[in-house]
Amino acid sequence: MGLIRFAAIMKSQADLNNIQKLAKDKHTENKKYFDKLKKKPPKNIDYVMQELHAAEFKKMDCLTCANCCKTTGPLFTNADIERISKHLRQKPQQFVDSYLKIDEDNDYVLKVLPCSFLDDANYCSIYEVRPKACREFPHTDRKKFHQIAAITLKNIPVCPATFRIVEEMKRKMPL
Repeated sequence: MGLIRFAAIMKSQADLNNIQKLAKDKHTENKKYFDKLKKKPPKNIDYVMQELHAAEFKKMDCLTCANCCKTTGPLFTNADIERISKHLRQKPQQFVDSYLKIDEDNDYVLKVLPCSFLDDANYCSIYEVRPKACREFPHTDRKKFHQIAAITLKNIPVCPATFRIVEEMKRKMPL
């Protein structure tokens, strides 16, 4: 790993620690905002969120953080399991037995964190076939954004980009 990349990762770690503290401090404020948003979403919310998401991810390099891969696991659909097991040249049941467990909601999730497919340089060894939940994370550009308030609230302390998107969202769309 090069010195510049190492410095970027160290800066990202400091940023992440700061974001986690700020997210905790703003949790009540954010919860109230999302409760109001759910009751009366602005007509242009999806358009605004897609703009905010695109602007943030022009600046954000997820490889310097990868906190989502280190601390949270995606849900694996049957299609994900089929696709990934084929990529790994395993039978779907072998993949499930090796990497997944069933959680309290009866969903397939990772047995261990950080994700087994994340390497030391924060690259995903199954990136081309990664689960749908990973491809869509942090879900801040989804249609009908107001319906995923609970997911977004959970992602704020996990993802610095989500934190910044929500802060900008509150500034652009006061409720």
